[in-house]
Parts: sequence; C-alpha cells; structure tokens
Amino acid sequence: MTIIKTTSLLLFLTLIGCSEQAADTTKLENSQALSINNIKQHIKTLASDEFEGRGPLTAGEVKTIGYLTKQYQAFGLSGAYNDKYLQPVKMAKVTADQNMQLTIGELTFSAGKDFTARTEQLQSVIDVRNSDVVYVGYGINAPEYNWNDYKNLDVTGKTVVVLVNDPGFATQDDSLFTGNAMTYYGRWTYKYEEAARQGAAAVLIVHETAPAAYPWSVVESSNTGTKYTLIDDTNNTSKLPVMGWLHLEATERLFNAANLNYQQLKQQALNADFKALPLNVKANLAFKNEVSHAKSHNVVAQLTGSELPEEYVVISAHWDHFGTKQTDSGPKIYNGAVDNASGTAATLEIARVMSKIHQQTPFKRSIIFANFTAEETGLIGSEEFASGAVIPTKQMVGLLNIDGMNVLDATDYVLQYGKGLSEMEDYLAKAAKQQGRTVKMDPRPQNGLFFRSDHFSLSKQGVPSLLFMSLGDTDPDYITHKYHKEADDYSADWSLGGVEQDSQLIINIATQLANSNDWPKWKAESDFKTKREQDKR
Repeated sequence: MTIIKTTSLLLFLTLIGCSEQAADTTKLENSQALSINNIKQHIKTLASDEFEGRGPLTAGEVKTIGYLTKQYQAFGLSGAYNDKYLQPVKMAKVTADQNMQLTIGELTFSAGKDFTARTEQLQSVIDVRNSDVVYVGYGINAPEYNWNDYKNLDVTGKTVVVLVNDPGFATQDDSLFTGNAMTYYGRWTYKYEEAARQGAAAVLIVHETAPAAYPWSVVESSNTGTKYTLIDDTNNTSKLPVMGWLHLEATERLFNAANLNYQQLKQQALNADFKALPLNVKANLAFKNEVSHAKSHNVVAQLTGSELPEEYVVISAHWDHFGTKQTDSGPKIYNGAVDNASGTAATLEIARVMSKIHQQTPFKRSIIFANFTAEETGLIGSEEFASGAVIPTKQMVGLLNIDGMNVLDATDYVLQYGKGLSEMEDYLAKAAKQQGRTVKMDPRPQNGLFFRSDHFSLSKQGVPSLLFMSLGDTDPDYITHKYHKEADDYSADWSLGGVEQDSQLIINIATQLANSNDWPKWKAESDFKTKREQDKR
C-alpha cells in the first residue's frame, strides 16, 4: 500500500521495539528518537498553575499559544495559516439569563430543575410563542438506515420533543443502526442540526441517564452559563432558536397531561414506520441573552512536502481546558493535565521528531500540526479549521487526533473508536501489529466518543480520521475523580509509557501516509463518505 523511504524505515525499526528498550531516549545519539523527558516537561509546563487552566480568551490562552508557537519555531516548522502560526477563531460568547420559564399547555416548568434552554443565535431575546408541540421519536433522518422520523411532517415553527441516542442502543439489536454503539444520529448535536434543517423553533431532548451516558447534573451544568459559538454571515439565524433538554420526570408530566403514555410512545419510536404525534398543546418560552464577540486562536504549523505539497496529513490535539473557576472557597484552577496537556505535549514532540526526519529525507506530502482552541466548549476551533481557511478539507488525506493520553505504563493494545468507518482503521491495525500490540475496541461504544472530539469536525467534512484517547482506560479513578475536575493535575509519578508508545504509533501512521499516494476511504455509508467522494471527483 505504501512506500517508506529508507531513513523513515530506520526510524520505525528504532521505535517499534518494546517501550523498555526506548525508556531513556536521552542516552541515544539518534536525534530522531522520541524523548520522554521532552514530553514530561511540556505537560508539566502546560498543566502548571502559571498557565491558569488554559482557558480560551484568558491570559492562559496568551501563554499557551505563545509557548506552542515558540516550540514549533524552534523545531523549524513554518506557520500554516498564511505563513503564520496563529489562525484566528472569531466567536461569540452567549450567556442565557436563567430566569426563564417554559410553559406547555397548562404546565409550567422550572429552568435547571425541569429543563435547560440556550441558543447559538446572536439575539438579545429569544421568544417562542404559541408553538405547537410534536413528539418525533428519535428525530432522525438517516437514508442509509431507511429511517426518517420527519417523513410527511412539517415542523416549521414548532417545538419538537425527541429521544436521546438512537434505536440501536435502545434495542441492543446489532441489525438496527449499529446496536449498542452510538451513531452520530444519537448525539444531541445531530438532534439540533436536523431539527434546524426541518425548520423547528425549538427542540427538547428527553434526558435519560443510560442512553445519554451522563446524569441530569451534567446536562444542567453544560447548558447554563456562558457558551461559545462560531459566527456566520447572518448572526447564526440558521441555527436552532432554542436548544433544550427536558428532564424525564417533566416529560412524563407533559405526556400524562396530554393523556399519552410516554413509555409506550418511546417503544413505538423503535420502528421505522413510526409516525410523529402532535401533543395538541402550545409551548411558550422567552429568555434574554448577553452576547459579546471575541477572538481565540488555533495554533497551526507545517512541514512542506517535497513532491505533493498540496496534499496534507494532519496531526492534532486541542490545547484548551476550563481555565479558572471562581467558587465560594476561592478560585480553582482546572489544569487539565491529561485532558489535554498530554495530547498537546505529544504533538510537540512528534513535530520535533518528524521535523528531524524531514530535514534528512523530506516527506512527499505536507504535514500540519494543529492545536485547536475551544474543544471543551463545542469543538469550535476544529470547526473553524474545517471551514478551509488554512487548507481545504478536500486536500487533507487523513487526520490523527489526540485527546487525553495514557500517562501510565505502556499497554499491549491500542484503543479504536468507531468500527468499520474508514480505512484509517487498517493503518491503525498495521502500525499496532508492528509494535506487537493488538487493537482493542472502545469499551464504551454507547457513549459515542468518536463524535465528541475535534477530529469529528473534520470527519463531517469527509476527512477520514482516527481518535487516540485513553481517558480512564488505565486509571479507573480518572473519570470519577479527575475528568473535567480540579484534580486533573500533572504527577511526577507518571511513567508516560503509554504516551511514548502511542506517539510512536502516530509517527508510524503519519509517515506512511505522508510518503504514499494513498487516500484512505470511508467504509460505511454516511454523509462523511458522500462528502469525500464528491471532493475527489
């Protein structure tokens, strides 16, 4: 499939040995070897209190993007955005006033307790009045699965109530969608996007903990306070006016008031011939927004290919975390050492190593290293990158995205997110075998992690992608006590064996892609596959 140049092959022979053989790379004369010490210092710096949690639009951002730029410059990489290292990401800060009430028919629901509501439209007031309420099952329009919950239905100006996740998860039937593994049609982001395409005024996603994969407290905290969004030419008027969630208890009250049985209707929605059902009540909801404009930055650097410079392999990781939060006991810094100082540090060390290779035997294709902003607030930096301002997505061969690495000991497997999606999975299997490792499927496919990190912004534009993530896989305590919490701090006790072996794996795959003429294809029928096929015509 690929042709690997002699210098690169020698690197692989050095790298693919067991991690113990390469434990102290500082003693090796080979400047192309990974350095655990370099990675350790990058994590320690980026996750230090000095960087204030790397919050976008804060002093922490200034320090972070300055640090990354300085490193890429030192490695000899050039700026990828009009010869600059910083790609501006213009976005808006939208804060919905939580002093709001939702009324549906004779019922009144309280913000936070019963429902959440926000918008990405840049309007000072959102006002939905006398909106017909319609239950549309899962709210899915998926031609490849012969499924359309909106068939023969006009929801223009209406409020739609939809179920979270997809029918495959609810039935655990592998022949229905993808069974237990969530598809993009199950993600809340899709529910809003499809409803907006259908012309709805509001969406209320029914929350249930198992299919959502998180409790109501996460819904409440994630959908209140200040949220960020990109800005289009119409001040986001094409976006859904109201993006809402409805607590299960509130949902059952609503259906009971309409003389309907929610549990029975949820069961009916598992059939492709399900027909949407009007609830014969009106919804009213109004809230004020505080809107301001701001500018953050992606950091983008590149090695320019010698033969096919207009074709690009992309290696990415988001640099941001949650910054500093004010609490009753004082400011708390969320340093995000694993998520995602570890991934950002890895991109730096991978860039250094690959630059050394490139200086001796240039890669045929160009390689871009991208560190995205505002991943934690909605994949915003990667969405801007996917718009084509740096390079058009049709020129991207594939993307390798890192989001939270295994900072503990090396493993004999590598995790794969998504199954049967693209030929990038074949590259992963080959590279893992070279390291003496097996491929282990995502142990929590129902959580839809493939759709929740920056690579997905590029996947939606047709770019085949791999996600490298190990959040909690080797540390059972991580998700419960550290993930998105103040406790995600750097530890000098980390061996970083997992970071080392996965970084080596990424170098292997990226080099194969950069020295070949191959364009990995999508395997599964999807909008992603259609977009790539259109681009390649």
